[in-house]
Amino acid sequence: MDTLTRMRAFIDVVEAEGFSAAARKIGRSKALLSKYVRELEDDLGALLLNRTTRQFSMTEAGHTYYKRAVEIIREIDSLADTVRESSGDVRGRIKLSAPRTFADAPIGQCLIDFALAHPDIVLDINLDDRFVDLVEEGFDLAIRISRLENSSLIARRLSPFSVRLCASPALIERVGMPQSPQQLASRPCIIDTNGRWLANWPFKGDGGEMLSVAVSGPIEVNSPLAARAAAVSGLGFSILPDFIAAPEIETGNLVALMDERMYSGGGIFAVYPHRRYLPAKVRVFVDFLVQWFRDRGSS
Repeated sequence: MDTLTRMRAFIDVVEAEGFSAAARKIGRSKALLSKYVRELEDDLGALLLNRTTRQFSMTEAGHTYYKRAVEIIREIDSLADTVRESSGDVRGRIKLSAPRTFADAPIGQCLIDFALAHPDIVLDINLDDRFVDLVEEGFDLAIRISRLENSSLIARRLSPFSVRLCASPALIERVGMPQSPQQLASRPCIIDTNGRWLANWPFKGDGGEMLSVAVSGPIEVNSPLAARAAAVSGLGFSILPDFIAAPEIETGNLVALMDERMYSGGGIFAVYPHRRYLPAKVRVFVDFLVQWFRDRGSS
């Protein structure tokens, strides 16, 4: 049995967080994966996994081996992809990290459209609002909605990103239309604890400087979709991503306020690590996303 097969088995088990889960994911038996990992440990003369009947954990040697093994397998797969691309045969699995907000919004349709257009590529999507470590956690790329500051990653901008201050017509009728950002401090507000600003909302001051307004209200929730639902129900003012707010603004369920005072910037990006060979499947995916957003006037 070759070392690469054993190496892949080890990576599959680590990333699936168990032998049973890995076996289900890749369609091999648990016993076979266990055999491969045991043979790998025998060859190395080192224990990679601490096993119990219920769980396992990586040893220090396992952590070291996993990090380098992922890089080696990626390079091998990238080289194979390059050869396949020259013959027009692009296939494989893409491990993608994306925010739940992105997938749940209408723009999440881009992922479905890609899967429909490329049936030979498996899109393995992990929805998580935290910023994953692409290299350490074995992701090919991630969708990020932010101001990018990490220079260790390559980024392709897919779309601009902005936020909207919104409220329901009923709430505005009940508490009045705020004439300045500072007036929000005395009005009910819905706080998305998943956002970067929490209860200190940023606005542009009269001179264009950033103005921070401390707000409070009847509900705090770590989901922009839940925050939107609360806003539609009239519970308070809410700052929402533009692509989350847009459908309710179009129907009149929400009213956008003080757009000229909103302080956001940033964008929606596809990011991936610096590599000698960018896998063809990743390049195809990123190019598809760029074109998808461009066709909709978002780039």
